[in-house]
Amino acid sequence: MIELLPDLVVSRETEGSLRQLEALLSKWNPAINLVSKSTMPTAWSRHILDSAQLFALAGPFRKWADLGSGGGFPGLVIAILGRELQPAARLTLIESDQRKATFLRQAAREIGVDVIVRSERIENAEPAGADVVSARALAPLDVLCGLALRHLAEGGVALFPKGVTWEDEVAAARKSWNFECSARPSVVDESSVVLVMKAINHV
Repeated sequence: MIELLPDLVVSRETEGSLRQLEALLSKWNPAINLVSKSTMPTAWSRHILDSAQLFALAGPFRKWADLGSGGGFPGLVIAILGRELQPAARLTLIESDQRKATFLRQAAREIGVDVIVRSERIENAEPAGADVVSARALAPLDVLCGLALRHLAEGGVALFPKGVTWEDEVAAARKSWNFECSARPSVVDESSVVLVMKAINHV
């Protein structure tokens, strides 16, 4: 067994699948620009582990919807971890960019994880009714609240990694939205947090 992060222990097979995703990212990124080229040398911590920490915060879930999945972060990472740790759960990845959606489908097939990839705009996609909604580097928090509200089941939780300006984003979002929010320190970047949000509704 491998300790990926505090409170997140996985099999060597699961770690191997995450390494496979890292390799696929390296292969596809020059053509599609899935993530910033400058982050590729630190892709394991910057993208894989940064995504994995969301799984550790989520608790048990049946349905997870990842919005704007891009290069599979956190969606494909969650699917890989879920295959071992939440095998009955279903993952939906929503990505409007057709080339990125193609990557997500191909990577999922090669790694052997079962996900639903919807290549459509998040605001137009059928509501996912998810227990957990995630979005990474997608939009300001006030926009994310509206997207999350569409796709969350009642009582669900939204997980949004945010950088150093997260407090400003929370303050701006509260002008339009009511929500419960706790900020968990990122385990890979001391200047970042993961916002854990519940009970999102319009003011």
